[in-house]
Amino acid sequence: MPKYQPRVALLAASLFLTGCGGGAVALPNHSSVAPSHTSAPTPTASSEMSAEAAPLQPHGLGPKTLAQIPSDARQLVLVTGHGKNSPRSTVVLYELGETGWQPGATWQAHNALKGWSDHHMGGDLRSPIGVFGLTDAGGLLRNPGTKLPYDHGYGFASPGTGFEGESLAGSFDYVVAINYNRRPGTTPLDWTRPLGASRGGGIWFHVDHGGPTHGCVSISETHMKELLRTLDPARHPVVVMGDAASLAR
Repeated sequence: MPKYQPRVALLAASLFLTGCGGGAVALPNHSSVAPSHTSAPTPTASSEMSAEAAPLQPHGLGPKTLAQIPSDARQLVLVTGHGKNSPRSTVVLYELGETGWQPGATWQAHNALKGWSDHHMGGDLRSPIGVFGLTDAGGLLRNPGTKLPYDHGYGFASPGTGFEGESLAGSFDYVVAINYNRRPGTTPLDWTRPLGASRGGGIWFHVDHGGPTHGCVSISETHMKELLRTLDPARHPVVVMGDAASLAR
């Protein structure tokens, strides 16, 4: 499994990521009805065949969102927020097959305290809306069997409490970095912010601690391990995330 090279920036004491319920500490070593006088047209054989031939698309995605999915993506994690300002969402795993995108496991999740934003800023307590790559993973605990590069170390400590007073301990036992304002191909702890520090960063999938996050998406530990074991870099996985109305655009 590829190993990340140590970086001087990771050795700075008391460094906190801007997302995910407080952040990891970087430590050394790591329808309509037709009027009654009209009748609906009878489908022709050709129209029926066209409908059957149309590839299946992930549920709820509109043309603008679909256009953002890379052509080489074969795995997709769909995170649909329950409302623009809601901290709750649903995660569905999709795999691209011969007939299009096929749904798999469905899980409940938390996102940021104030919901979602098209223009995420550090500290706004909203999760970024968009389509982002999933290339790197890590955690306080050892690799549970993912094919993604995995950075294991004490840098994934998660101190403090969440917005509802819940302990954050174990939140970063397993994480998958979401490629929002970060450099792909590096440890999730890498501090590089291509859009600038004001646009936030440190947006991850991580273990749910029972409450809203600062910007991340959190799912149960069991589901985090399943996600890690499912993602395959050879299939170019991406996450499509946002509230339902935004994703339908």
